[in-house]
Amino acid sequence: MTPGRTYRRGYPVAIIIGFEDDRAALWKVYSHVVKPERTVWLEETWNDQKAVYNFLEKTINALRPTFTEGVRSIILASPARTDHAKKFVEHVRQHHAWLVQGPNKTAFSETVGTAGTLSEVAALVKTPSFRKLIDETTSQETEDLVNLLEKRLNSSDQSTLILYSLKEAEDFILDSREPVKSKAEYLLLTNKYLADSREKNRLHRLMQIATNRKIKTRIVDAATPAGVRLTQLGGIVCLARR
Repeated sequence: MTPGRTYRRGYPVAIIIGFEDDRAALWKVYSHVVKPERTVWLEETWNDQKAVYNFLEKTINALRPTFTEGVRSIILASPARTDHAKKFVEHVRQHHAWLVQGPNKTAFSETVGTAGTLSEVAALVKTPSFRKLIDETTSQETEDLVNLLEKRLNSSDQSTLILYSLKEAEDFILDSREPVKSKAEYLLLTNKYLADSREKNRLHRLMQIATNRKIKTRIVDAATPAGVRLTQLGGIVCLARR
């Protein structure tokens, strides 16, 4: 992954939050690049409890569009000898337990380092330790998604639907009547399915429409256990409710 704008960005993988003494810099990690997302500023100091509370709330609000897209792997970076990332995790557990509980929980990981500027992020993402961390974090997230899928597969709930092909997912999501009476929740596919598809334009169009309709879209590495399970089911799955 190389920060920049001149390369094909690929699919979203995770978010990096670089905590500094005066701000939190959010970066979206794609499979090929890292791009700046947003910066949230701390109005006072980390010793001001009210200011820190408001700052952390703004940071979570800045993450909400990412959660809607379906990306729930968050890497928290803060400089050595600071506890900024730990304070963020504590804040989440105390005030936003929905982020770390249930089938839609977010995977948070912490690392020591600076990620406030483009050059700092470029140096961070090149380190083997960061690559290992992001692999572990995204694996945790996708494992949660596959656990949800397995529960649906074994459920007798007649209100749930599982669609196993591009055409089925396309027919359901693109049907203008469906959002009124039914709701697609997740569109899951492997990176191999995307790479090998002979209908890439059609598939990218479906993914864009799904994102626009607030359907959580997630591309899973086919080499992971979650990716292997999706491959067994055809490489693409849409989870929905009647």
